[in-house]
Amino acid sequence: MDIQSENKAMIERINQLRKERNAVILAHNYQLGEVQEVAGFNGDSLELSIKANNTDADVIVFCGVKFMAETAHILSPEKTVLLPVMEAGCPMADMADAEGIRKMKEEHPGALVITYVNSTAEAKAESDICVTSANALGIVQNLPEDQEIIFVPDTNLGTYVQEQTKRKMYLWPGYCPTHLRITPEMVKRRKEEYPGALVLIHPESPLSALRLADEVLSTGGMCGFAKKSDAKQMIVATEMGLIHRLQKENPEKQFIHISEQATCPFMKLIRLPDIIYALENMEHVISMPEDIRVKAKIPIERMLEESKKIQRD
Repeated sequence: MDIQSENKAMIERINQLRKERNAVILAHNYQLGEVQEVAGFNGDSLELSIKANNTDADVIVFCGVKFMAETAHILSPEKTVLLPVMEAGCPMADMADAEGIRKMKEEHPGALVITYVNSTAEAKAESDICVTSANALGIVQNLPEDQEIIFVPDTNLGTYVQEQTKRKMYLWPGYCPTHLRITPEMVKRRKEEYPGALVLIHPESPLSALRLADEVLSTGGMCGFAKKSDAKQMIVATEMGLIHRLQKENPEKQFIHISEQATCPFMKLIRLPDIIYALENMEHVISMPEDIRVKAKIPIERMLEESKKIQRD
C-alpha cells in the first residue's frame, strides 16, 4: 500500500471511530498538517477547549500538549479527554510549580497572580486569573494602576505586557524554548530577503525580536489578521505549524516562516496512528483531583468574564 492509500485508510478509520465514540478531535495550530486536516476544530488551546465544551461530544481527543488537554478536562469534566501521546508535554508549563507560586505570593502579599493558560492545572489552581496571549494586555490594562502583579510562567509575554502597560510585575522565569529561539537577527534577515512583507510575531518571543515586528499577535490573531490584511507576503514568527492553516485559508498569499529553528518537537509527536490508537483504546485519559480542577476553573472563568468586559468596552 502506498503512502497516499495508507493515509486515506487511516482517515477513514478515524472518521469511523469518531462516530462510534461520539468524539470531537481538536488540533492546535502548531500540529502537523495531517492532524489539522482530520480535526473537527483547529485553533489555540483555550479556544479549542471552549468549542469542545459547547459540543455534545462524549469524548474529546486533544491533539496538542498536556496542559491543553487538562484545560479541556477542567471545563468539561463530564466528557472523557484523551491525549494521544502522553509524552506531548510543554516545557514552559512544567517550569511553574504550585509550591513556587505559593512562595512568590508570600514574598509579595497583595500581588495578583496572573497565570498564562500555558500552565499546569496545579499552577492555575494557585492563581487569581488566567490570561491568553491574545487578552493578557487588555486584562492587565483594566486592572487598577497600583495593583502589583505576579505573572506566571512566561517571562517574555510578561515583559511585553509590562512594557506596554508600565505596571509593576514580578515575572516568573519561565519561557517557551521554541519562541526563545526567535532572535532579532532572524527577523532582520527575513526582512532583508522579503522587504515588502509584514512581520507577524507571537508575544512569547523575546522583546528584542518583538520590537522589530509589524504586528504582535496570538496564533488566532495571526489567522484573523492574515484574512483581513491586503498584504500579499507575511513573515510568520511563531511555531511553524501555523503556516499550514494560514496557507490553507489564504491560498493567494505567501507566508514565510521565520526559521526552521522555531519548531516545537512536542507539538509534532502526534500522528494519525496515534489518534486511531487513542480512540480504539480510549487512551490516554487526562484527569486530575476534583479539588484541583475546581480551583483551576475559577481563574479561567474570571478571565472569560474580564474578556467580555473588554469587548463591551
